[in-house]
Amino acid sequence: MRIATFNVNGITSRLPALLRWLEETRPDVACLQELKAPQDKFPEAAINAAGYEAIWHGQKSWNGVAILARGSKPQEVGRGLAGDAEDEQSRYLEAAVDGVLVACLYLPNGNPAPGPKFDYKLQWFERLIARGAELLDSGAPVVLAGDFNVMPTELDVYKPERWTSDALFRPETRDAFHRLLAQGWCDALRTMHPGEKIYTFWDYFRNAYQRDAGLRIDHLLLSPALAGSLRAAGVDRDVRGRDKPSDHAPTWIELDLKNF
Repeated sequence: MRIATFNVNGITSRLPALLRWLEETRPDVACLQELKAPQDKFPEAAINAAGYEAIWHGQKSWNGVAILARGSKPQEVGRGLAGDAEDEQSRYLEAAVDGVLVACLYLPNGNPAPGPKFDYKLQWFERLIARGAELLDSGAPVVLAGDFNVMPTELDVYKPERWTSDALFRPETRDAFHRLLAQGWCDALRTMHPGEKIYTFWDYFRNAYQRDAGLRIDHLLLSPALAGSLRAAGVDRDVRGRDKPSDHAPTWIELDLKNF
């Protein structure tokens, strides 16, 4: 089973690039972030024509997440995180796909930090940690996939010394990510590439992609029930180098569920 996460940075403007990638790689499940489209503007017909069914949580101009499944309908389990009844941002979606619970998330950026946006980021992270504990307690096979907007270690950022005050690399952010992992989650990409410089995001400015001045901020975390099924993980880096790309590249894992 191939599961991917891809921050498309606007599904309307990036739809041709998304459809090309889906056709080339045929993931069984694709988690999308930053749709930047209201609920009624999701391109369902085009997604269906590509062989996928989808559920999505849209929001006008900002945020938005979706879960696509090839040849079957994702069975929605929930949307949004508990803990803040006033939070209307579309950042979290859960669905069951072929016996696996897939959670698609778009964690807040949090800049400028410190400030209200950073406070919201940390509060959202705490809500995710609480949900993560619930999911692990269930014993279900779970994948947490998405744009976490955090570089967990210095290996995950091209110039660590330049990012010390950024919300994606501040100690509070990294601590929250490590507390989530400490619950028992497996960081799939780092597990398969423990010492490798591997990025999932390159800014549009200063020729970041050409210089490989990147960040690893897109992650797939596996519950203990799935960790032993991990066979491969990688980044479709070339997608970032195409015409009118997202600033993220698709990140993926392969699971062997034959004996699951």
